[in-house]
Amino acid sequence: MAFFQTLNSIFVYLAEGVYRIFSPHSDAYPATGMQPYSGIPYSKRFDTW
Repeated sequence: MAFFQTLNSIFVYLAEGVYRIFSPHSDAYPATGMQPYSGIPYSKRFDTW
């Protein structure tokens, strides 16, 4: 009987891991995409190196 309880607990442990991997995430991160560039573009006439 102890063998089946151990086997059951191993199965539950693995099943919970698979469930966490493949379940939808509850993270509230904003959707990101391509961000517009808001800096100064490179120009050779301002190159002072």
